[in-house]
Amino acid sequence: MTQLRIPVQHRVRPRLVVAQAAPRRRPRPAAAVLVAPYVLLLLVGGIIPTGYAVVKSLQNESETGFGGLSSFIRVAGDFRFLETFANVALVLCIWLPIMLTIVVVLALLIDASPKRFGASMRFVYYLPGALAGIANFMLWLFLLNPGQSPVDFLWRGFGYTSLSEVAQPANLPFILAAMLMFQGTGTWVVVLCGGLNGIPDALLEAARMDGATAWAIVWNVKLPMLRPWLGYMALLNLAYGFQMFLEPQVLSQVTHGLISPQWTPNQLSFTYAYQILDTPAAAAMSVILLLVTLGLGLLVVQRSRLFQDER
Repeated sequence: MTQLRIPVQHRVRPRLVVAQAAPRRRPRPAAAVLVAPYVLLLLVGGIIPTGYAVVKSLQNESETGFGGLSSFIRVAGDFRFLETFANVALVLCIWLPIMLTIVVVLALLIDASPKRFGASMRFVYYLPGALAGIANFMLWLFLLNPGQSPVDFLWRGFGYTSLSEVAQPANLPFILAAMLMFQGTGTWVVVLCGGLNGIPDALLEAARMDGATAWAIVWNVKLPMLRPWLGYMALLNLAYGFQMFLEPQVLSQVTHGLISPQWTPNQLSFTYAYQILDTPAAAAMSVILLLVTLGLGLLVVQRSRLFQDER
């Protein structure tokens, strides 16, 4: 048996392909134009006030010279300091887990609903979020007042006959958690629905072809894909929770001082600045609150992989 010989000049030699690095993209002027307004707002509303607060917190109580960490020591030694953070932590422990669960369940139900019905329900859930700030609070004052509230039977069942009895300090964490949940749940349902709509149809179809049930798709595909969105939700609500001021402040006034006017860290900072007139202590309290919020925010970002680039 003869072998077929190929002439040397006709033999195909493998070519070594050298991967070339992709050229770096130069920043375009359009990107700088889009980012510039945000950078300006960050500078005016964030960086400059933070720098001013840090400088102010390092002054003496009389604001006549450098005081070092005396303001921080004075604030940390206040008997109300730890109590204010404990109050906020209690509200967050009640509010965040329940709201996260409700938002995820509602978003998944809307995603599984027919398009027209799902869109209608998404709008209905969003409506309470339109009552932001003082409008939402005034609605809750009406709901919490026995004799005027449409849920008066509920308050009567607990034996409450006045707003002061309903809004007593022991009930305040649950009241604030309900207020914040009512105001924010619908908005976050819409946000998570956007995240669910961003899941590729090909990925869901591949899971169905592999025999995955609807529950398996939710647990193994949709929820992992929603993890960054849930991290974003937890991040913003943590920051909002530590900034609570309006709700406990006004409730303290309408209940004639039944609730402490220094119930949250922001209220304590307000007391230092406008009642005691100790501006360095107020600035120190603000800096401490900022550090606590940033620390928790970094933890949430790390655990949720919010800014991780998946490739």
